[in-house]
Amino acid sequence: MAPVRNARVIFESVPRGFPVPGETTVYDDSKTIDLDHVALNGGFLLKTLVLSIDPYMRGRMRSADIKSYAEAFTLGEPLIGYGVGVVIRSENAKVQKGDHIYGMLTHEEYSIYKDLEGLTIIMNEYNLPWSAYVGVTGMPGKTAFMAWKEYSRAKKGETAFITAGGGPVGSLVIQLAKSDGLKVIASAGSDEKVKFMEEIGADVAFNYKTTKTSDVLKKEGPIDVYWDNVGGETLEAALDAASVGARFINLMNVVAKSISMNGFIVFRLEPKYQEEFYNTIPAQVASGRLKYTEEVTKGLDKVGDVILAVQKGQNRAKAVIQVADDE
Repeated sequence: MAPVRNARVIFESVPRGFPVPGETTVYDDSKTIDLDHVALNGGFLLKTLVLSIDPYMRGRMRSADIKSYAEAFTLGEPLIGYGVGVVIRSENAKVQKGDHIYGMLTHEEYSIYKDLEGLTIIMNEYNLPWSAYVGVTGMPGKTAFMAWKEYSRAKKGETAFITAGGGPVGSLVIQLAKSDGLKVIASAGSDEKVKFMEEIGADVAFNYKTTKTSDVLKKEGPIDVYWDNVGGETLEAALDAASVGARFINLMNVVAKSISMNGFIVFRLEPKYQEEFYNTIPAQVASGRLKYTEEVTKGLDKVGDVILAVQKGQNRAKAVIQVADDE
């Protein structure tokens, strides 16, 4: 087989504000790869199928000398993010041709990996779309499931308030809270997302842009669990409406009401909950018990545009790039 195109998306420059497609990130289709003969050196060759576009990616678009929990993207090199790919050649005994791999993948059509460090072979026994594995059964789903298990200490009959409830994380939290027997108040920034929150079981769903959060919480509270995705005035309203002993997740009334506030990074919870997550969530998604939405855009060349849309809050659901079909 003759060499084929191996397009990639390069981190070209550090943005000052919103990332600019064509400046911050550049689509480069000048590279080629010989799929049959490229040296694997004991590793495996992966064809990228889907990539996740997430808000945290903007934080990695910084100078390498600025430290954070996630490493900065490397200037002049492809972006890295959660994705799913299929193995097309392997010299690694633990990886077989046809295996589907989930984890942090480079934004390239094809890439070579030495081993499975930081990667997971997905069995997909329920035949879910691969896009689901970068959404409800991927990092956003893990964020919701693992933090809810670890920090909510939910009790039947309590009340939870969930912000960004129409998004990939918040929508799963709504459904987890309902399955635990809680009353759920949920907010989002559009009427379309309010409708979706109602469909997945929120008892009280409202558009925070047209309805005052503090008024809703005064009427429907007090709240026992608060899932915070937004901070600011909404956090202040939640603090005012908190019950004694309330639990705030994600991230001063805190002392007076003995509130516990928990910030977290999902990969630190994975060793404790990953097996339970994969044994629980995919089956419930496949059965229809858990519902999700996604917005799939075709083409690696659209990565920059979708990153910008996510940063501006213009995406209507979980943002996914479809790089290739699973052939």
